[in-house]
Amino acid sequence: MERLKKIASTLGTLLLGTGAIASSLALWSQPASAQAAYGSYIGIGGSAGISELDGDRQNSFLLAARYKLLPVPISLRAQAFFSGDGTAVVPTISYDYPLTWQTDIYLGAGAALTTGDTPVGQKVSFAIQPGVDFAVPNTRFIVFGNAVIALDAYEDESKPAVSVQGGVGLRF
Repeated sequence: MERLKKIASTLGTLLLGTGAIASSLALWSQPASAQAAYGSYIGIGGSAGISELDGDRQNSFLLAARYKLLPVPISLRAQAFFSGDGTAVVPTISYDYPLTWQTDIYLGAGAALTTGDTPVGQKVSFAIQPGVDFAVPNTRFIVFGNAVIALDAYEDESKPAVSVQGGVGLRF
């Protein structure tokens, strides 16, 4: 029960912070124009590890990028995790599905490349990345959220590492 409370607290903090950033970005809005959820972006955010290693969860600073391959519904994505215990890069290729003019959901597959203890494990592993991108109306900002499930991600145990990420990106 205590573990569930910790996970809920971490997720709540992550979502609250992402929402606060998104609402403050809306203040910098441009004149009204049609916005599409597609597009390339680079962003920043945070990551919370859901999996525990020796009773310790890993959290990190996050850099994220998406390169949209127009006109097909495919994107190249990369996320870099920076924490005091290690770093990781997770490049993926994703299939993007538009829900609305401003919202895409996606499912990606790739690799988790790690050094040290990270939210996505300790060793190189196959990774799955489901997520969502939301284009903030009348701006160039994207609010993103996703999970990374890295299979067989720990050196001493054969179990997956699961982390959730959120942040804000700037479309280009």
